[in-house]
Amino acid sequence: VIIALAGLSVIGIPTATKMGLTAAATVAVSVLVAVTLIPALLGFFPRAVLPRAARRNARVTRASKPNMGSRWAGFVLRYPLPVLLLAAAALGVIAVPAMHMRLGAAGNAILPTSSTQRRAYDDISKAFGPGYNGQLAIVVTTTGAPDPKAAAAAVARKIGATPGVVAVSPPQFDAAGDVAVLNVVPAAAPDAPQTTTLVQAIRSERPAIKAATGAGYLVTGLTAANIDIAAKVSNALVPYLLTVVGLAFLLLLVVFRSVLVPLKATAGFVLSVLASLGALVAVFQWGWLGKILGVPATGPIQSFIPILLVGISFGLAMDYEVFLVTRIREAHTHGELPRPAVISGFRHSARVVTAAALIMTAVFAGFISNIDILVKEIGFGLAVAVLLDAFVVRLTIVPAVLALLGKSAWWRPRWLDRVLPHLDIEGQTLDHRLAPGTATMGALAPLAASEPTRQGPPGR
Repeated sequence: VIIALAGLSVIGIPTATKMGLTAAATVAVSVLVAVTLIPALLGFFPRAVLPRAARRNARVTRASKPNMGSRWAGFVLRYPLPVLLLAAAALGVIAVPAMHMRLGAAGNAILPTSSTQRRAYDDISKAFGPGYNGQLAIVVTTTGAPDPKAAAAAVARKIGATPGVVAVSPPQFDAAGDVAVLNVVPAAAPDAPQTTTLVQAIRSERPAIKAATGAGYLVTGLTAANIDIAAKVSNALVPYLLTVVGLAFLLLLVVFRSVLVPLKATAGFVLSVLASLGALVAVFQWGWLGKILGVPATGPIQSFIPILLVGISFGLAMDYEVFLVTRIREAHTHGELPRPAVISGFRHSARVVTAAALIMTAVFAGFISNIDILVKEIGFGLAVAVLLDAFVVRLTIVPAVLALLGKSAWWRPRWLDRVLPHLDIEGQTLDHRLAPGTATMGALAPLAASEPTRQGPPGR
């Protein structure tokens, strides 16, 4: 989670960097609390967290009977290849609309028609044209020009002749007389692809116009700024995804001491995040199910949504991966065969993943009822991402892949085994120290006598 949030600093937008680093610091503090304060409190009240029945009895027996998680894992293990192909194909189909994703900021055009902002937007569009709602500000610098006013007027005429420009206002100079501002009214709406093309065309004409008039200019304004932000985020999305996925792959490589398991984890996330982006495009850009979800109008996907969606959903996806696969690897490390180890892992951890995913889905789905389109898109995108990743990728694709790989899932080259640090997540070193007859066991005997005896399969 820290990797995913801190990775927002690579996109080059200061606001996103501050937000990501602050959230990452919050997660780091939560981890410190979990591994220091909570164990200290449990030291004072060691039996308080046990169920009432367990506190009354002297022994605690772990339930080993099948539950919903183990039964589902057993079904997937019986048909691993068909389940894998069906799940991957479903995610691929949902992801198809993501190929047509268009980033931008639609503004008041996608607000409900009951709002005063939307009514004003529609009235202005009818009276003056849709481009009047997204005027471009041209800042002309006439330093060095023999006649600043004539140079600025020439710039206005040349920009006015650009296809897609409806009107250009007269230049307004500053007190010094060497900087002028003029407004350009596009023919299309602020969020239309034609307006983006127009901004690019005006900027591309700058060298020729400066050579002809002696005056340079820059294109700004809210519409141009939104276009620039969308382009910056779009260009940063792939590097950001590669950064967080690459760092997480290295971390999972150390945790699981396997090459194929981290590769499967990151590949599954890419599938789920592309599917969630596809669903986002289908609803908010194409209008599918728009009336049911309360989407008043279609438009481009808000610029920040893909970055936020990748960052937050990636952290949650890796959480679910660790919950499941560490328990599977623990069972395998303690002697279970690959397929029984998968069933053991699901028996003890599938419930945790299911509960966590449903909680997060409910939280994110609550945002969909918000009137703000940005909040609505965030809620819908994250809810879909969590559902698809938890139930399709982690609870379906993961056991299918592990069943097909068998013992090969935990393969690693010998040179890599020597390089990777031993974190001992499965507690093998602790088991050795607590073996009967060891010095450590003798020192802990009084404590062991006062605590309940655990039976059943090994656990964390």
